[in-house]
Amino acid sequence: MKKILVVDDEFDILTTWRLVLEMEGYEVSTAPNGRSALDAARSNPPALVITDWMMPHMDGVELIRQMAASDGLASVPVILTSAAANAPALEHPQAQFRRKPLSIDDLIDAVRTLIGPA
Repeated sequence: MKKILVVDDEFDILTTWRLVLEMEGYEVSTAPNGRSALDAARSNPPALVITDWMMPHMDGVELIRQMAASDGLASVPVILTSAAANAPALEHPQAQFRRKPLSIDDLIDAVRTLIGPA
């Protein structure tokens, strides 16, 4: 089963996306910020990370930078989400930006494009 790590400091988004992705057949774990996400990803690398940009402790851009610098995580694709108007520069070959609000259909399409069906 393909594992997805969803990272967001908004509990409602974590809960909704987790349920939607689990209904699609993916295994989903969550983290409330980039620091705990990085620890989780290092101990059990996921097939995909979906992360918010603005979070406490470590934001999504820094999480992506740290993943790109890590041997075991540099090849893991990442979707960065934010309501910000402009996408940040992402120092990761497998990272892409999606603007919030992100519809459920767009989320599932992005996941399937990156890692295929569950």
